[in-house]
Amino acid sequence: MKEAISVIASLLVFVSYTPYVMDTIKGKTKPHIYSWLNASIVISILFGIQLTEGAGWGSLVTLSAALACFVISIFAFKNGFGYVKKIDTVLFSLSLITLGLWLFADQPALAATLLVAAEVLGFIPTIRKAWNKPYEETLFTWSVNAFRHTLAIFGLATINYSTAVFPVVWASVNLLFSIMLIARRKKLPKT
Repeated sequence: MKEAISVIASLLVFVSYTPYVMDTIKGKTKPHIYSWLNASIVISILFGIQLTEGAGWGSLVTLSAALACFVISIFAFKNGFGYVKKIDTVLFSLSLITLGLWLFADQPALAATLLVAAEVLGFIPTIRKAWNKPYEETLFTWSVNAFRHTLAIFGLATINYSTAVFPVVWASVNLLFSIMLIARRKKLPKT
């Protein structure tokens, strides 16, 4: 059963990110380079932690997300620098410092915490950009991702802090980000 849940959640990665990639190609969605580059690195490492900590098939979801983030980061190199502000550079730097601290973490739980913190710091530039330009993000992607991360928790072979912190935090972040996009779209006219 857990294997089936993991496969379904992994397929949802591609279901959710395909419109994002298509919207990026069309110029509708404009991914922030720092967020996606950071996500590619951090999620790949989190996949390794989940795998070594016994997540089993549940780690397939994280691997799928890492691959999707890598593809989007390639597209972000095309137009993702236009949104870079000084605060984004500071946050990206803090994310990299946090990622560097991960190298010295001796315990899987501490390592997972540092990596999730690095991922959240790296996502703040996208939140800042989307607050001002909510139509430049694909709402479908973030909404499906909230569900997918929740589903991924149930696909973990071993549920412990190290394996579950990433999907729990990102289910919450994606849900809140989706709500923010909806609220901001109601306030700002589409231009």
